[in-house]
Order: sequence, then C-alpha cells, then structure tokens
Amino acid sequence: MTSTDNTTSTYVVVCNHEEQYSIWPLHKEVPKGWRTVGKTGPKAECLAYIDEVWTDMRPLSLRQQMADRQANSGNESRRPR
Repeated sequence: MTSTDNTTSTYVVVCNHEEQYSIWPLHKEVPKGWRTVGKTGPKAECLAYIDEVWTDMRPLSLRQQMADRQANSGNESRRPR
C-alpha cells in the first residue's frame, strides 16, 4: 500500500473564513486561509463529520448578507409614510 491509500491515510478537517469545510492530509501543512477544527482520522470518518456539522452550504458572507436584507426589509415595512 502507498501513503496515499485512502483507507490508511489520516486526514484533518479544515475550515476557511467562509465556514466551508474540507479535509486535508495530516502530514501536509494546512494551506493559508484554512484552519483545523479539531477532527482528525480516516477519510470516511472526516467526511462523515463534515456531513454532520456543515448543514448550510452557503458561504458565511452570503448568509450574513441575506440576514441583513431580511432584517432591513422588516424595518422598512414599519417606517411611517
């Protein structure tokens, strides 16, 4: 078996500033802009963890923008005319 065999390799779950998740080989340096989230293990285990915690696929900036629009649209309907 090689060190790239998916069944024996160890991965770490990483997340970026947009709260998007991925896995990264444990033996490699985490790329700039990504941080580890504390989950390490076989590929299938890390992917299962991501399925569990990453429930909203929209980037953080989009979620914030949509929340701001919704909050502002509620304020506009209350303005006196």
